[in-house]
Amino acid sequence: MTYLAHSAHAQLAALWLSCVGWTLTTVALGLVQWRVWQVSDREVISSGQAWVGVWRACFNSHTVVTPGFRVMHCRYITLTEAFAPPEIVAGQVLMVLSVLVGLCGNAGGVYALRNIYLGLEKSSPIRLSFLTTGALCLTAAVMSLIPLVWNISSVATNQTIRFPPEFKMPPEPDSQHVGCGIGVGMVGTVLMIISGIIFCSSLDKDTDFELKLDEDVVC
Repeated sequence: MTYLAHSAHAQLAALWLSCVGWTLTTVALGLVQWRVWQVSDREVISSGQAWVGVWRACFNSHTVVTPGFRVMHCRYITLTEAFAPPEIVAGQVLMVLSVLVGLCGNAGGVYALRNIYLGLEKSSPIRLSFLTTGALCLTAAVMSLIPLVWNISSVATNQTIRFPPEFKMPPEPDSQHVGCGIGVGMVGTVLMIISGIIFCSSLDKDTDFELKLDEDVVC
């Protein structure tokens, strides 16, 4: 058995960053405040503010209330909706894939660190495990970054979404800004990128030499 726990502090920190980043990415996927619309007509949208996420469009209202809510009207945006812009569709697909790939990356990190802290068999591909974990974390980060940046660009250029009448949304907003959903997603993505870089680069040749030396001693 080879014990390398003293050389795995960076990987342990990377796993913590990856878990936090993955959690934030998952939270961002469910938040409705990706794009915040400001509207002047408050006849239906009482607060003058509507929220557009990748799955729902919502606003507070005293006249139109969705069953199960007190003062909020929400309608779901499905993947096959003809009106859904490409950045919303990309968010639905890529964010889900990012969560799944990130989960696999975290599982790989747990497996690799388990081998280190509980004792490593000589045949265990420890370096390959960390490289794979890092690659999965970076892939998950890229998948989430694409729809996040795309929606930021749409907000910056004040792009509208032609919602059907049942959504009760105006044809276009007076103005709009980036909501906390995108902010949470960006923080999660950055943490996943940092984690992936650490996983891919922290096991250097000195660690490989130390591992080989310990194996020779055991033999």
